[in-house]
Amino acid sequence: MNQSHFFAHLSRLKLISRWPLMRNVRTENVSEHSLQVAMVAHALAVIKNRKFGGQVNAERIALLAIYHDASEVLTGDLPTPVKYFNTQIALEYKAIEKIAQRKLIEMVPDDLRDIFEPLIDEQRYSDEEKALVKQADALCAYLKCLEELSAGNNEFVLAKSRLEKTLADRRGDEMDYFMQTFVPSFHLSLDEISQDSPL
Repeated sequence: MNQSHFFAHLSRLKLISRWPLMRNVRTENVSEHSLQVAMVAHALAVIKNRKFGGQVNAERIALLAIYHDASEVLTGDLPTPVKYFNTQIALEYKAIEKIAQRKLIEMVPDDLRDIFEPLIDEQRYSDEEKALVKQADALCAYLKCLEELSAGNNEFVLAKSRLEKTLADRRGDEMDYFMQTFVPSFHLSLDEISQDSPL
C-alpha cells in the first residue's frame, strides 16, 4: 500500500496565519478558521432548510466548508487587498488555487479520490452550496473583525467596512437570520454572554 501525504499536508493548515498584513490582537490560522466556517455554514444550511423552505444537505455544506481553504496549505493565504488588486491578479490566483487543489486531490489514494475530490474541487460545488460556503466565509471574517475591534484594535476598521459590503452582496434570508440572532453576542464580553447561562 502506497503512503499518502494528504493529511500530513492538511495538518499544516494550522501553521498558515490569516490576515498576514494586519496587526492582530490574536492570530488566527487557516485550520481554526475552517472549523468556524464549517460550523457557520452548517448553521446557515439548517436555517435555510428549517425556516426558509430550503432543501440543502447541511452535513455536506459543513464538509465543503472544512475543505474550502485546503489549497492554502500549498499557496499560503494571499491577503485580500493583493488577491483582488486587479482582475488579472484575481484570475491568476484562481488558476494557482485550481492547480493547488488538483495537487492535493492527486495525493489522495486512487480508491478514495472520488470521496475527497468533490470536497476540494470548488468546481464540483453546486451554485447553492458555493453561495452558502461563501456566506459563511465572509461572516467568519466579519466576526474576526468584530473581535479585533472589541479588543481595541482599529487596524480592522476598514476590513469590517469592506466585509459589510461583501455580506450585503451575498445576502440571503438565512444570513439575515444568523446576523440578527447570533452576531450581536460578538460585541459582548465573556461575563455578558455568560450571565444567562451559568455553569
